[in-house]
Amino acid sequence: MTKPVFPLRQAAELIDALRQQQEVAIVDVRDEALFATAHPLFAVNIPLSKLELELLDRIPQHTTAITLYDGGEGLAQTAAERIAALGYSNVALLADDLAGWQAAGGELFIDVNSPSKAFGELVEHHNHTPSLSADEVHQLINSDANVVVLDARRFDEYQTMSIPGATSVPGGELVLRVRDIAPSPETTVIVNCAGRTRSIIGTQSLVNAGIRNPVFALRNGTIGWTLAGHALDQGQSRRYGETSETAQRQAANSARIIADRAGVERIPLATLKRWQQETRTTYLFDVRDADEYAAGHLPGSRHVPGGQLVQETDHYASVRGARIVLIDDDGVRANMTASWLAQLGWQVSVLEELQASDFSESGNWKAQVPPVAQPEFISPQQLAEWLQEGQTQVLDFTTRANHLNSHIPGAAWLLRSTLQQQGKTLLPEARRYVLTCGSSLLAGYAVEQVAELTGKPVFVLEGGNAAWRGAGLPTEQGEQHLLSPAIDRYRRPYEGTDIEAGVMQAYLDWEYGLVAQLDRDGTHGFRVLQLQPQAVTA
Repeated sequence: MTKPVFPLRQAAELIDALRQQQEVAIVDVRDEALFATAHPLFAVNIPLSKLELELLDRIPQHTTAITLYDGGEGLAQTAAERIAALGYSNVALLADDLAGWQAAGGELFIDVNSPSKAFGELVEHHNHTPSLSADEVHQLINSDANVVVLDARRFDEYQTMSIPGATSVPGGELVLRVRDIAPSPETTVIVNCAGRTRSIIGTQSLVNAGIRNPVFALRNGTIGWTLAGHALDQGQSRRYGETSETAQRQAANSARIIADRAGVERIPLATLKRWQQETRTTYLFDVRDADEYAAGHLPGSRHVPGGQLVQETDHYASVRGARIVLIDDDGVRANMTASWLAQLGWQVSVLEELQASDFSESGNWKAQVPPVAQPEFISPQQLAEWLQEGQTQVLDFTTRANHLNSHIPGAAWLLRSTLQQQGKTLLPEARRYVLTCGSSLLAGYAVEQVAELTGKPVFVLEGGNAAWRGAGLPTEQGEQHLLSPAIDRYRRPYEGTDIEAGVMQAYLDWEYGLVAQLDRDGTHGFRVLQLQPQAVTA
């Protein structure tokens, strides 16, 4: 069967489009660990292995100019075919893939969320964001000084490891919550994350908002703390409380001033609805916390906490040059988040004049996914019988970490990218195949491919691994049947408590070099507000 031919888009054309702030989506379809080794600054990672689970929300307009690439593995062609089949009409391949970008003089970045991390370094470079070393903060804490430590990461990250005595206040909540947590202007406020970016942005947010307290970033976060030989807490649960009316009013006033200075627009609901009818991409994000969103939100909005949206903008707003519209109900979190997105080069607006009745939809956000050709499902009990009889092979498409932690006995773990590259030679011989993953959603998209490769009956486990465990059936752990390399997820050098010191230091060194990389790249369009910092002393 003849493969469809897609146009080639030159790297120079994309570089020019980025500099002109045109709407483009540059998509790396490799698995995340490979993406993290080298990619253009504004490339976004939507792996072929889980393309259907992420594409529709990350690139919502079917007319968007999408350019796909890989590292020469041939995955981009397959991704283009799948994307075109979903109705996207402007799909192209990057000429000569990643090598073509580099040959055109394009800069290559490592790690993930590189635009936000580079921006954080630029913010510190221009604003001289105040910071203290791990030793200085350790001394403050141990001397019983009047100090609070606010952890700007997600709550689950905070629970994994935290600075002793720290309270979880994710970055988008800082300006709203700080006045109640540290009501005395004599209290020193320390903001930390795992590395540098969220500490810098969080601290600079408080500086920009004009809080009266001395405020500092913990330089290099929990990485710096660990490298300095200090112990971290684990399993902590301290969180911010309710916000007083006075604190909310003060925070809203300062947040609006900052957003205005950054060039943030304000629009009514009618303007949003008009934009949503246009072909240009418009993202709509509710930046409050998860409980508030679930209790009531504007229909069609996606929940993304403000701090994480600034940290991972590429993951949520994957079309560079799109419009972003933000929602809250307090006048603080949307304005503060918008002020940073505007500096990151986005056209960003805050939705205003909303009524309580507009927050009419409840529940958690649900991803859009394309329909699956109706597979033949089997129950966990039926699979258990087949496994006892033999000649049935379970293929597990969950994450590698989940598979190692718990899987159906005899199940083989694999990625759809590896299946695409190695085909039938990858799969163990069997009379029939049963596909699964956490819920069996992703497994459903692999049915046709496995059936074509094997010519054997292919089934999907109804309810996936969760249903198997829910039925009380046996599981096993470990690496017994791994058919793909460990590339589905990039291990961040700042997560967990078992990272080697050399790896952590190398990560910090890379972050320190990002400003120079931005200069060489020339496509970023960042516009850092240079506000005069408060005069503060430790």
